[in-house]
Order: sequence, then structure tokens, then C-alpha cells
Amino acid sequence: MAVPAADPNAPEFTRRHVNLADARLGAVALAASDDFFADKSRMLNPEPAVFIPGKYDQNGKWMDGWESRRKRVAGHDWCIVRLARPGRVHGIDLDTSHFTGNYPPAASIEACYLRSGDPDPHTAWKPLLPVANLGGNSHHYFPVADETPCTHLRVNLYPDGGLARLRVYATPQFDGKAEADGLVDLASALNGAQIVAANNEHFGPASRLLLPGRGLNMGDGWETRRRREPGNDWCIVALALPGSIEAIEIDTAHFKGNYPDRCSLQGAAVAAGTPQSLVTQAMFWPLLLPEQKLQMDHQHHFRGEILPHGTITHVRFNIHPDGGVSRLRLRGKPA
Repeated sequence: MAVPAADPNAPEFTRRHVNLADARLGAVALAASDDFFADKSRMLNPEPAVFIPGKYDQNGKWMDGWESRRKRVAGHDWCIVRLARPGRVHGIDLDTSHFTGNYPPAASIEACYLRSGDPDPHTAWKPLLPVANLGGNSHHYFPVADETPCTHLRVNLYPDGGLARLRVYATPQFDGKAEADGLVDLASALNGAQIVAANNEHFGPASRLLLPGRGLNMGDGWETRRRREPGNDWCIVALALPGSIEAIEIDTAHFKGNYPDRCSLQGAAVAAGTPQSLVTQAMFWPLLLPEQKLQMDHQHHFRGEILPHGTITHVRFNIHPDGGVSRLRLRGKPA
């Protein structure tokens, strides 16, 4: 979900927020003016774009992204995307990886908010990202200051070309729906939970802990490097909503020779603070879940082990001493 490890210079918003243009989460490319060379849906693939030498289809070179044909008339190409959830956008990545002589020289993005349905010819669009210059085979990161939530985006390419990936990093709106047992996953990225900080993300970003479903493979989770000094690894999660936790799931799916030996959780209600100050505060938060032994490739469920607590807004997830975890679920009742 987060930015591929191959781009260490990505801005902070790519690590803190969920990509709502991820097809795996439910984003859909609804319509495009043209996708002759490469289907519009490919630009919503959460995996890094690839280049396969010698691969062609009936229309020409196969490319991993959305690519329109060379425009021979006035105007520009566009694609309408329904986001996985309504949300407030913090930043965008327009990724032209592997598009060199066929990337668009410029692009812009417009947005709309619809309570139901999809855009039609009468939909009013508002600017989200003004026209910006693009280069070939590069990530283009743009912070977004507009706080208005949106449900759909219209990506405009000037005049044509190929876009490998569209990534829209945002805070989703919570839809208010509880699960069958009346609990809400307060650590779900799709409900608005975020990673505040992590001490190490060498093999996989902590933000993957908050994704829906089980991990697809060992690369689909949070994994730290091998610890060679005393202590333990940790990450701090800002819950989607303040609440109390009644059920915890820690899933080590696909982690076999590298799962943590033990884990624990601390929690607190935080009135204010920066990510840096929260790192210091979190060392002294009360225990929410005492140390628990973990198994490889296993879903661990805890209820009776959870210590009494009031309303909390943040948790610190500790893994002892290091390793990989696929998913973290903190299900409870919003305050």
C-alpha cells in the first residue's frame, strides 16, 4: 500500500496515509477517453509497475499502466476513477515508471463528492491538482492542501500518453458501519487509522498492518531488519476513532522463519502531540496487552488477555525482538 522500497525519497504522506486509488481496496477506473495501448485499470494496481521486454499485444507494446494512443486532434485524454472510500486527499503520486518516449508532458486532477452513484455529464468537478509538468520514468509527488473530501477523481493527461500508476494518499471517511458482533476495527486503514511512527521498516512498511484481508505473501506486511542489539521493534498507530478495545488479532501470515517471538500492546488517550513527541510519550503508556507468545504463519486472537482500560486514541505495537507481522486488528467500540 505504501510506496515501494525502491523509492526511499518518497515524502511522508506516502507512509502515513492509505492509497485510496488501490484496486485491491476497491478503487475502480470507470471510464477513459482512450486506453488503446494499455487498459486504464492497470494504473490502479498497488504493485510497482514492471517492464517486460519483448511483450506485445494486438495493439502494440504491452505497458504496465494506462496509455492512450497518439492524439491527432485537439483536446486531451482523461480517466475517471472511483476511490475505494470517500476521503480527504493529502498527497498524490503520478508515476510514469517505464514510460520514456510516451509519457504525458503534463497532467492535472479534478475531484467531486457524490453521496451515491458515479459521475455523469452534469457532474460539477473542482480542481484538486493544477496542471503540473511530468517527466518520464519517474515518481511525481504532489502534496494536496484541499481539505474537502472526494469520492471520484478525473485524471487529465495533456495531451496524451502513459501513466504507470495513480496513487492517492488520503484519510478515509468512516462509514459508521460495525461488524456483525457490533465491533469496529479501530486499526483499519479504510476506517481512518494511520501509522504515526515506526522504529524500523527495512523489509516492509508498517502501514501494511492496517490493510483489509490477509496478507498475500511475505512481502505484504510489516517486517523489520534483524535486530543485533538489545531492545525490541515497535510502531505507533493512531486509531480511526477514540474507543475501547475488546478483541485483538495479530496475524503472522506467511512469516515463518522471521516472525516475532512475542508481542505486546500499549495504549493511551492522547490529547495532542507531534509524531516525534508521541514516540517519547509511547514508551510510558499503560499496557493494553501483556507480552504474548507468537507462532509462525498464524492468526492469533486475544480477548480475555486484554487489560482493563478506558478510551484510547493511540496504541504502541511492540514486537520482541524483531521480525514480520502481516496484519493487526483492534476491534472495539467507538467512544
